[in-house]
Amino acid sequence: MKKIIAKPAALFFLLASGLIAAKPTDDTIQAKFRAQNGSVQVAGTSSLHDWTEKSDKGGGEATFSFNNDKLADLAALTFSVPAKSLKSEHNMMDNNTHKALNAENNPNITFVAGSGSVTPIDANTYSIKASGRLTIAGNTRETEVIATGKVNADKSISVSGSKKFKMTEYGVKPPTAMFGTIKTGDEITISYNLKFSR
Repeated sequence: MKKIIAKPAALFFLLASGLIAAKPTDDTIQAKFRAQNGSVQVAGTSSLHDWTEKSDKGGGEATFSFNNDKLADLAALTFSVPAKSLKSEHNMMDNNTHKALNAENNPNITFVAGSGSVTPIDANTYSIKASGRLTIAGNTRETEVIATGKVNADKSISVSGSKKFKMTEYGVKPPTAMFGTIKTGDEITISYNLKFSR
């Protein structure tokens, strides 16, 4: 039987007509990033005035996927901030907050996500959504976090966002002061600004 050898022109015709599928190219790569000294703020209300506790000790790791140098996906994320690093302008309030968080036995507030999604907003800005486990005062709940990510000129990724919830959802009793005459509201907002670098 005579062996048939396709000529280059014939191969081009077959490829163009779709009779032979071209092998897809995958330009997706994964890279691990780390964040240190990130800004974290916890804000709430009280029967006297609004209050905030701040820390610059937030940090974590993230694995991002890129396709043709564009942020494409979030493969993993961990975040942590030491509970005792949260400070206000009032030592009494700090002590009450750390006590309410049971910081001696549960030193860190953490969020761990196995994966997430990335949606482009513009050329360098993305909406990042991650579902994971948020642990506060030793109590863990599944929750969703939505943040804004920006790819900087140095290829680092700035991430910022906030999350509202009730302290009692995590077994935290809202702190009081002045023998219970000053009471804090149950709902708080955690805001964060992190810069992930390779």
